[in-house]
Formats: sequence, structure tokens, C-alpha cells
Amino acid sequence: MQNAVRKAGKSITEQEARQILGVTEQTSWEEIVQKYDKLFENNAKAGSFYLQSKVHRAKECLEEVYRSKSTPS
Repeated sequence: MQNAVRKAGKSITEQEARQILGVTEQTSWEEIVQKYDKLFENNAKAGSFYLQSKVHRAKECLEEVYRSKSTPS
């Protein structure tokens, strides 16, 4: 599976993760973390565990992508 994170039988693609967080491939990691924090907190206050989970999985996926980009081949 291309650029996907698998946890407990669930997966998310890099493209879906970027859509959830509203970021592009050019977005810096710091901006992604800021978006994540804002969306995660907003959904915690609104009580939407489902959306909060999607936001968390999106961050996990992009974390893997950015980690692999920063590791020299």
C-alpha cells in the first residue's frame, strides 16, 4: 500500500491525510503540527471522537512520510 500507515487494521493514504489536515506536499512539518493541534483541539471540544481520530491518523501518516524524507537513503 503506497504511503499508508496500518494500525489495528485501519489504513490511511498520504493523499487522504493531506486532505484531512488541509495541507499540501510543500507544507512544512511545523505547519502540519499547527494544523493538527488546532483540528485535534477543536474536535475535542466539540466532542467528535471520530473526527479527532481521523485527524490523529492523518498526522501519524504524514509523520512517517516526513520521517522517511529526512532519513538519507
